[in-house]
Amino acid sequence: SWLFSEEIPVREEEVQPFESVLDAVFYQEPVPIHLLYRLSDLTADQMTSFLAGWQVLPDERRRVVVQHMADISEENYVVDFGPLFAEFLQDGFTPVRVAALEGLWDSSSTRHIEPITRLLQDDESVDVKAAAAAALAHYVMMAEWGELPQRISPPIVAALLAVYEEPETAVSVKRAALEALAASAHPRVPDLIDEAYEHEDPEMQLSAVFAMGNTADPRWMSVILDEMQSHSDAMRAEAARAAGVIGKSDSVPELAELTMDEAIEVRMAAVYALGQIGGERPQEILAAILADPDQEELHEMAEEAMEEMMWMGGELDLLDFAGDDDESEFYEN
Repeated sequence: SWLFSEEIPVREEEVQPFESVLDAVFYQEPVPIHLLYRLSDLTADQMTSFLAGWQVLPDERRRVVVQHMADISEENYVVDFGPLFAEFLQDGFTPVRVAALEGLWDSSSTRHIEPITRLLQDDESVDVKAAAAAALAHYVMMAEWGELPQRISPPIVAALLAVYEEPETAVSVKRAALEALAASAHPRVPDLIDEAYEHEDPEMQLSAVFAMGNTADPRWMSVILDEMQSHSDAMRAEAARAAGVIGKSDSVPELAELTMDEAIEVRMAAVYALGQIGGERPQEILAAILADPDQEELHEMAEEAMEEMMWMGGELDLLDFAGDDDESEFYEN
């Protein structure tokens, strides 16, 4: 019958032999991004084939492919390019090592910690060192949250501290190291943040405020609220982001103001922070933004913030439901 006259299309990449996938990934212009998914979970033989062809590719081709893979990893939690990224950490071309570190930023595999730490300590590139510190931040955070063993954290924190305190360490590396250290419970973190906040370099001051957020410690709220009035767009955005991470509702009036800021980066940061804080007033503010056609550039971010809030709210509703009236008041903001 006509209902069955058309064949169900088979996705080309599901039937393409691996060798022809590699040929396309290595040489086709532009890079066939849909085929990069085939590089997830390679067998040992496939890995050998890949590396044999990979090593003779031009620097720029390798960079473009790894950057696309890192971008895919950020959006897609099913693919696993981890073993390939581990190989790319040894690449002779600096931008490839940086892109591989970006690809590993949310990995929970502890086998990457040692090679990433070595890059932080020994790589000749400032960009690689900074990217390595940023990748290690995720491991520190996971250990603090109990999602990875606590024992992995002290050696990472020690390495970050040592690099931070070397006088010749570049500012970009110090910034990334401080931001990573902030998630740890190391007793020196508050002093390091204070020092960075008083630093003459505005970039270090930005990282100090970022780090304040990463500590999730409300002690920094007065500084963060002050910086929401900063003359610097970047600082107002950073302060909004930090307020969202800390999650205290007393920053909501200032964040509401920042949703009307002249700088789009500040407006976006404020909208997302409101979603992280949650509660009735942030929900009203986000709903008003979504209903306002003049704020269309914020709509996508406001939708994301609402989703975040509903997800968090769902958890809180379960808690409310489990308790009596007195207990439920405890969970409201």
